[in-house]
Amino acid sequence: MQRIRSILFDLLLAVWTGLFVPALAILWLFGSPEGGVRLASRLWARGVLMGLKLSVGLTYRERGRHNIPDGPCLIIANHQSTWETLAFLVLFPDVAMVAKQELLTVPVFSWFLRNSPMILIDRESGAKAIRKMVEESEAALAEGRSVLIFPEGTRKPTTAPIEFKRGVELLYAKLGRPVLPVALNSGHFWGPGRSCKRAGTISVSYLDPIPPGLGAREFTRRAVQLLEAERKSFWPQSA
Repeated sequence: MQRIRSILFDLLLAVWTGLFVPALAILWLFGSPEGGVRLASRLWARGVLMGLKLSVGLTYRERGRHNIPDGPCLIIANHQSTWETLAFLVLFPDVAMVAKQELLTVPVFSWFLRNSPMILIDRESGAKAIRKMVEESEAALAEGRSVLIFPEGTRKPTTAPIEFKRGVELLYAKLGRPVLPVALNSGHFWGPGRSCKRAGTISVSYLDPIPPGLGAREFTRRAVQLLEAERKSFWPQSA
């Protein structure tokens, strides 16, 4: 039954995405205004989350919203599923997401990535990618947009310990903004190793903010410690 519900969601996703093609054309005719593109992407993401709820029975709950800084900040989150790349468009309106350039091959979605705009980097270009990430993150923050990055770089199994890729500590040092760690257990319900999506409730935990000004090693140690402790705490409720 769960497999059938997952297939139903996939069909709903295709239809829902197709309905946004006319909106894409209208926005393009008007010069692809960033505000309009971001509004459309939020509406699309809300529809996807509603489709998950109705077809699969998959919802989410948030904890610790009082930890979200008042101004734009750097958001770091563990990465277990496609779910969070959609949900963050709803959880943090106008967020600037650091994403891999390979996503530009995805029809329709790639147009929204370019015109929102998100921070698209080629991970193979090394130092050049890091410079681009820092520059575009600074520009987004100056516009009042928080910046989201998945420090692990790619989706990880729920059992894998959290390890940061190179560049996150430099981004922290250069931006000089508070960091909001966000822990999720989405992989228990919609993970890369699962053949279908499971019903349940994904936990989204906003953890204690990390202030700017720490050394790179101390920042990484504290961030990993917070995310890893929360990741482990999810196991009894969703394993």
